[in-house]
Amino acid sequence: MSETPEPAPEAGKPEPAIADVALKGLCPRCGAPTLFKDIFGAFAPTCRACGLDLSKFNVGDGPAAFLILILGAVIVAAAIVIQLKFAPPIWLQIVLWIPVTAAAVVWSLRIAKAALLASEYRNKAREGRIAPSDRP
Repeated sequence: MSETPEPAPEAGKPEPAIADVALKGLCPRCGAPTLFKDIFGAFAPTCRACGLDLSKFNVGDGPAAFLILILGAVIVAAAIVIQLKFAPPIWLQIVLWIPVTAAAVVWSLRIAKAALLASEYRNKAREGRIAPSDRP
């Protein structure tokens, strides 16, 4: 991330909430719906409305690790409940849960990545530095 501060949002217009950025794909600075360049969750390089450089934010794989654990537990629990209550054939379980899992991952990964980006913007996160020491 660069050392230059980002310009403030337009006067009188507050920055959108992190939840709004995540759920609606809004720019964290101006609130325009320009955060993603495609439906699969790839960020646009810059906001087309205000010019915020979105490529400098380091979202990484953090959201994916949490989603693997959370969605995996929810989907396995749902599959077990369906199996115990209705006892469908295994092929029906496969046909049901593969698309549900894929859709849940794509949808929730977009939200998690956008929330992390908005949080980085809001907290002015940047590369770590070692503070100067007062010791001789």
